Amino acid sequence: MHAKASVDGTVIAETDNYQFVEGNVYFPPDSIKDASKTLTTTSHTTHCPWKGDSSYYDIHVGGKTLNNAAWYYPKPLEKATHIKDHVAFYKNKVNIEKE
Repeated sequence: MHAKASVDGTVIAETDNYQFVEGNVYFPPDSIKDASKTLTTTSHTTHCPWKGDSSYYDIHVGGKTLNNAAWYYPKPLEKATHIKDHVAFYKNKVNIEKE
């Protein structure tokens, strides 16, 4: 199974080793293209009762910034340890293709 995330035609993540949770593709950290340039952490957080506290990234592509468009779980709860540090993207901001 293959998954790809892109913004305006620019691929920002691609992998054959993703996790699919609650309708979202979670990309492993090493599948993010130029992560140090593409993603910057924000102060935004949310909480999921079974996954834990999520942290967010802004996405920077082609001179554009998508605020809080990606999230990850740096310290997931026990049932979500398989997605630790994996990155998911808001489908209304990032194009996700999954085969």
